[in-house]
Amino acid sequence: MSDIKITIIDRQGEAHTIDAPTDMNMNLMEVIRSYELAEEGTIGICGGMAMCASCQCYILNFEHMLPEKSIEEEDMLDQAFFVEDNSRLSCQIPITEDLEGLEIRIAPASE
Repeated sequence: MSDIKITIIDRQGEAHTIDAPTDMNMNLMEVIRSYELAEEGTIGICGGMAMCASCQCYILNFEHMLPEKSIEEEDMLDQAFFVEDNSRLSCQIPITEDLEGLEIRIAPASE
């Protein structure tokens, strides 16, 4: 198993440095859910299909190779609350070794 370290700042402002597996075909939203870093029912509502923006996060360091935003991701972010220039949908970021040291902050819930 190959794990990488990612720092996730939850909605209360607490930083969590976690191990994320690169060999399980997970995305960032699934990792956030597996560590229960967001309240149940407030993240990944669409199941990771880029059809809601509940998994929006802010990328805090940019030295990592992230996939380009898809048209679907851009469309969802256009409709989301609390969007910033560094906003991404965490369901659209696969966990790969390139993300070692990534730092993100989970966006506020849209409620």
